[in-house]
Amino acid sequence: MNKYLARANQLVPELVENRRHFHRHPEVRNELFETVKYVKAQLEDMGYQVQEICQCGLVVLAGGKKPGKCILIRGDMDALPMPEDTGLEFSSENPGAMHACGHDLHMAMLLGAAKLLKEHEDEIEGTVKICFQPNEETFGGAKAMIEAGVLENPHVDAAFAIHVGSMADVGTLDYGKGLTMGSADGFSIHVKGKGCHGAAPNSGISPINIGVHIYLALQELLAREVNPAEQCTLTVGSMLFGDGATNVIPSEGVLNGTMRGFNAELINHLRQRVEEISVGTARVFGGDAEVEWLFSSPAMYCDPEFTDEVVRYAADVVGQDRMIPKKSRATGSEDFAYFGEKVPSQIFWLGAGVDDKTKRISNHNPKVLFSEDALPYGAAVYTQCAIEWLKEHK
Repeated sequence: MNKYLARANQLVPELVENRRHFHRHPEVRNELFETVKYVKAQLEDMGYQVQEICQCGLVVLAGGKKPGKCILIRGDMDALPMPEDTGLEFSSENPGAMHACGHDLHMAMLLGAAKLLKEHEDEIEGTVKICFQPNEETFGGAKAMIEAGVLENPHVDAAFAIHVGSMADVGTLDYGKGLTMGSADGFSIHVKGKGCHGAAPNSGISPINIGVHIYLALQELLAREVNPAEQCTLTVGSMLFGDGATNVIPSEGVLNGTMRGFNAELINHLRQRVEEISVGTARVFGGDAEVEWLFSSPAMYCDPEFTDEVVRYAADVVGQDRMIPKKSRATGSEDFAYFGEKVPSQIFWLGAGVDDKTKRISNHNPKVLFSEDALPYGAAVYTQCAIEWLKEHK
């Protein structure tokens, strides 16, 4: 057995305890104050000097005793603003927040890797920069950390991350090369009309009518302005108008949605068209509309050469038969893509599906379950990839 995996198996009680603490106490966006306090205390107990490089973004350095390059390993910390319905004994104690994307496992695995790296610090041929990142779910954390200088002092030469998946068998590692995950652009279309009594619709301007026509027009963008060969989505996830009254036409409302794709030029074109269609449609019906862009994250690019290297290292931990190359690109998004724009990067998808396959539900679901058996694999893969890459690139 790989020596890092053997040691990580010894740390399972600690890994599980940390994971369950994070799961009980989820926090969202970059308001992770209690989470950061807990992570910082754990790292300081290991002997690290912790730097909070931006709000709720932590960095520590392992190694540095020998000259060499620097590799960054990242775990994200934020939960989702949604209720939990798993029935777990360690369910969220923070109403309206849940670790439904597995970031609680990410933190536990990275803390495990931090301990392993500290124990093997004399073997590190360079520096491992261990990064605990906030605000991945709304695509602001990686960008904030990069803008705060996380890629310098020392300069980062490559970056690596792991994300758990609830639908795959424990210990499998999915990976891709090139463009592997879509960009993400979130929007809110604020529609203004003129409120009136439902019995006299002629005396007002219905924002609901405007919103419906905007929605329908946006669907035509994919049908008529996107090459069928392109992989692209445009989804309106919510339309919020009125307060439930049956006899009132409200004065305003909002449509919320997201675009995903791989062609930056096409996405820029669609952003322009969303604005033109929204404003133009509203004016046709006598109202107004304004588009607010909530976030924007690039497509995830996984460097092929770096990928081949870390795949080789990781196979020593999980076995070559568990290394699974992706057959297609995913339109889901990850803000680790910001790192992929700057340095050679790869993100593995670690299987964390529960044994009972009938209970497997995808991430971002209030009933999603993750197997804690994945924790030692994640800690060991982080450690193996970091140490071996530095050794080969000293």
